Amino acid sequence: MSGWGWLCWTPCLDSGPVYPEPKSFSLPSSLPRWPQGGGFAKGRICIGELEVVKITTFQKIWSSALLARKGSGATFYKPTGIPDSFFSLGHYGQANDKPLHGFVLVVRDVEASREIIGSSSHTRLPALEKPLDYTLVWCSNFGRNCYLGSCGYFWLPLPPEGYKTLGYVVTTSPKKPSLEEIRCVRSDLTETCETHEMICSLEEEFLVFQVRNARPCHRGIWSNGLPVGTFSCTYINLGDEMEICCLKNSDSSLHAMPNLEQINALIHHYGPTLFFHPKEMYLPSSVSWFFKNGATLYKKGETLGESIEVDGSNLPSGGTNDGEYWIDLPNDDRKSYVKHGSLESAELYAHVKPALGGTFTDIAMWVFCPFNGPATLKIGVINISMSKIGQHVGDWEHFTLRISNFTGELWSIYFSQHSGGEWVDASGLEYIADNKAIIYSSKSGHASYPHPGNYLQGSEKIGIGVRNDAAQSMLSVDSSSKYQIIAAEYLGNIVSEPSWLQFMRRENGVPKFLTVLDQS
Repeated sequence: MSGWGWLCWTPCLDSGPVYPEPKSFSLPSSLPRWPQGGGFAKGRICIGELEVVKITTFQKIWSSALLARKGSGATFYKPTGIPDSFFSLGHYGQANDKPLHGFVLVVRDVEASREIIGSSSHTRLPALEKPLDYTLVWCSNFGRNCYLGSCGYFWLPLPPEGYKTLGYVVTTSPKKPSLEEIRCVRSDLTETCETHEMICSLEEEFLVFQVRNARPCHRGIWSNGLPVGTFSCTYINLGDEMEICCLKNSDSSLHAMPNLEQINALIHHYGPTLFFHPKEMYLPSSVSWFFKNGATLYKKGETLGESIEVDGSNLPSGGTNDGEYWIDLPNDDRKSYVKHGSLESAELYAHVKPALGGTFTDIAMWVFCPFNGPATLKIGVINISMSKIGQHVGDWEHFTLRISNFTGELWSIYFSQHSGGEWVDASGLEYIADNKAIIYSSKSGHASYPHPGNYLQGSEKIGIGVRNDAAQSMLSVDSSSKYQIIAAEYLGNIVSEPSWLQFMRRENGVPKFLTVLDQS
């Protein structure tokens, strides 16, 4: 891609419409003073040879107007308020159709700082270096004219040998940026990344120039890649490869993760209220209520089932989902009663884990419903209630709070929706009180949504699929007070996991029990 700057040949025209810039978003209420201890919410995180700070204040550089023909365009920014001895890795960009809510990481070479005071004598290459040069990859007067009152120029920093580039620089001048503008990072301190959400797609003649968010390729609990907050640029017609990388957390201590007291404070402060549909028949319950009221353990080849202890202590633990055991409703007159759950006993089960190289905390909050009701099929304007399809015993659904370990700020929430789901930025949530969001649980199927409405699981284009209705009602559970922390592996043995968490089998033939905790 670096050789395509010559395509910007037409002089800039200093004219064009003015488009509104995104307004900054902040949570409805100020953050509390979190309990002290460890490295959580300290503002800085050490990731080995580098120390990183999250910057959320920006200066506008340039705004695209091409997408205004189809949408609202995008705006690009440089970080401001960078602490002394820290350096930018690239600029930030986002679409104009949502509030300004983003970040970029700035970095400091910890070893270089130690050398200044004479406490280090290592001979390795420094963690950070200036770029050697810049390559122009795109400009807004590409082909004919500017899309707004000023031109935008996108520059790719060229790293020294042994170093990687982590972001692009945007200017309004054809003059190359200063080499002091950003830093490149030594290769062994980086991870591969991939493109993610679209920021803007700029079409001109036979080429399509796309700007997307970048994120680490590997994002599991113990993965050490962390996003920088910068963006990636590609010409999709040319099959461009990723030119930038993400950072790697080389410090395995996860020192910025919250301790148990801090986890409780986070849940008390952010715990959403989960609303069920006003016509919901199959409500949640606690696991202990389900066991106490007749849930039965069955073994392959045996006709009679076994009652389950309230704490699940007689459930077989470990093993695999081999079909030898399963849990079902009681086979007596309690069956209908248990099916409908017990809202009074319901609580959320929290699984706390590191995310994105330990720079975020994910609190997955699981809700248990003894029964998943039948689906409603939608065909155009016709709704067909299915009598059996979609029904099963034991329905586990979840939503996940993603919290910044730099500040303790809620950043986004994941809404689980059957076999998929979606991340919703904090700026796109509804709040019921202070910083507590609202989760809408769909009728019968209990999928989670950020807003009320009728959602189609299927093809919106042809109007065929399973209908998911979500609405507010008097049926709700406040997860900020009704919860139990059941797992936080990074804390070692501090959290006592309940016995039933080790049951790895099925519920009435449906693999929906506790193995799903590892899939979030």
